Amino acid sequence: MRNLSNQPVKSALELKRKYAAGERNFRGAELYKANLQESYLEGVDLSGANLDAAKLSQADLSGANLSGVFLRKANLREANLSGADLFKDNLVGADLSEADLRGADLRGANLNGANLNGAKYDSYTVFPHNFDPVSAKMMQVEE
Repeated sequence: MRNLSNQPVKSALELKRKYAAGERNFRGAELYKANLQESYLEGVDLSGANLDAAKLSQADLSGANLSGVFLRKANLREANLSGADLFKDNLVGADLSEADLRGADLRGANLNGANLNGAKYDSYTVFPHNFDPVSAKMMQVEE
């Protein structure tokens, strides 16, 4: 019999149900266009997942492992990504306006065409080489 527990998550409902049950490892999840608006997913591991065009506005992804995730054209408006690992993410055309990126690691991320207007960052936020948060209209916040 095949072990289905090792299969990638393929729906927002399944992800939320398993997260509520205590699971945090969702590596390689296939969540294209998933609706995860206002979801609480602190500390989740979605590394290598496909979240292209996903709705993640106002979601709490603080401390999440999102390294290598596809987030092209995803809606991350007002999402909490503080302390999240976004290393080498594809964020082309994503809406990160007013998102909290304090302490996030964006090294190697592709931010071409991403909307970062009003997104918060601090001295611990790590940006891709030659990225200028001021020209992206981001807001520096120090506590």
